Amino acid sequence: MNELNNVRVRFAPSPTGPLHIGGVRTALYNYLFARRHKGAFILRIEDTDQNRFVSGAEDYIIESLRWAGILYDEGPDVGGSYGPYRQSDRRELYRQYADKLVEEGKAYYAFDTAEELEAMREKQKAAGASSQQYDSSTRGTMKNSLTLAADEVQKRLSEGDNFVLRFKMPEGRTIMVDDLIRGRVEVQSEQLDDKVLFKSDGMPTYHLANIVDDHLMEISHVIRGEEWLPSAPLHVMLYEAFGWQPPQFAHLPLLLKPDGNGKLSKRDGDRLGFPVFPLQWKDPTSGDISSGYREAGYFADAFVNMLALLGWNPGTEQEIFTMEELVEQFTIERVGKSGSKFDPAKAKWFNHQYLVARTDEEITELYQSFLKRKDVNADFEFIKQIVSLVKERVTFVDELWDQSYFFFEAPTTYDEKVVKKQWKETTPTLLRDLKQVINDVSDYKAEAIKAAIVGYLERSGTGMGVAMNTLRLVLVGGSFGPDLMMIAGMLGREEVQKRIETALEKLP
Repeated sequence: MNELNNVRVRFAPSPTGPLHIGGVRTALYNYLFARRHKGAFILRIEDTDQNRFVSGAEDYIIESLRWAGILYDEGPDVGGSYGPYRQSDRRELYRQYADKLVEEGKAYYAFDTAEELEAMREKQKAAGASSQQYDSSTRGTMKNSLTLAADEVQKRLSEGDNFVLRFKMPEGRTIMVDDLIRGRVEVQSEQLDDKVLFKSDGMPTYHLANIVDDHLMEISHVIRGEEWLPSAPLHVMLYEAFGWQPPQFAHLPLLLKPDGNGKLSKRDGDRLGFPVFPLQWKDPTSGDISSGYREAGYFADAFVNMLALLGWNPGTEQEIFTMEELVEQFTIERVGKSGSKFDPAKAKWFNHQYLVARTDEEITELYQSFLKRKDVNADFEFIKQIVSLVKERVTFVDELWDQSYFFFEAPTTYDEKVVKKQWKETTPTLLRDLKQVINDVSDYKAEAIKAAIVGYLERSGTGMGVAMNTLRLVLVGGSFGPDLMMIAGMLGREEVQKRIETALEKLP
């Protein structure tokens, strides 16, 4: 791909709730594209819809991007030369652009009430219209500045009547959108309605604010979700109406449910037991808590790696990428048109890969913090030994506990199935003999313990499997865990003997 000059891209979420992982992927692709072309990545908060504003959502968006390492060059909290970066702080400038369109006959005031709009739609429906909308076929029958006398319009405005500003969609036009992912998309202007650009509450709609901000912030490429593709023809016409050069568009494919039937939603995550948000979210109104990838134990780099491959194909068999490698290899041309099915098992696979790739020291620090929350204090080197033994067996750091808790506390119960299979009349005698063998080991380390036990088994004619499975049962409480001799060595002679005695007392 040829290098581009003056690349400026933006991620422009609305603070209406928690950021969906599909939104994080959009931010990621913008970030990778900007870094790949040595351009700028901007965060802009699009809060024009005050009715849907949710307290805390903007902070959540910012924290999510920071956790994922998707760092922006300009934004509401870091500033920049093209600010403000929050649309509610830019509200004064939008009206002048809306008024310009009105003055040039490209937009108009509409005073229709909700009841009148509903009556218009019902009339269209009764006439068999395929869609019910305010457009070139109906604008002439409604209460707007195209049908009302100029003095009537001024009277309504001066008296404070409710109004909206609508774009006057040109008639008889074939509108072309050149999309970097989907190619050329053509739409007839008669299929489009006269979208509202400005509301009587003094706030612009997404369509107007988006176009004005992208122009003023000199955005070169608009990389956004597929759900905005139907709005692209309108945006192209708005650019034309203002006499501005439009940016390049790229509409990303949807993230789909695991079965591929429809867009991935929070409900799917709740039903199937996986997060659809990057961080945990507490709804400020209901108090409901939604799970997040961070709190579920995912590494940020594993999360990013997983998201990058949901829609983008590197063209090779490589699956594990650092952020630097993603920047180096990412191209819009390799983003697919079709939606990508989200695979919860694959997400876990990525986290496992990143966990085992981290050093034992790194995992030990994380696990030690987990242990302290459980009021378990242990030596760093001891924990590190445990980590080296069991980290291949887990996907998340907190799962290390299930594979190693017996190093910190003796079992209080024993797996009934294992007891039924292993405990025989001769078992107590075997355990007492093993206790004595362990007592007699001079250099108490795994190798020496194993040699002593093997020697005893050969002399007594006892099967290796029977002895080892029984000893594992009394040391860990079941038939799981890493190398048994390593367990015995790390627990220490006294603790092993104590656990043997406890099992002899508790088991039949």
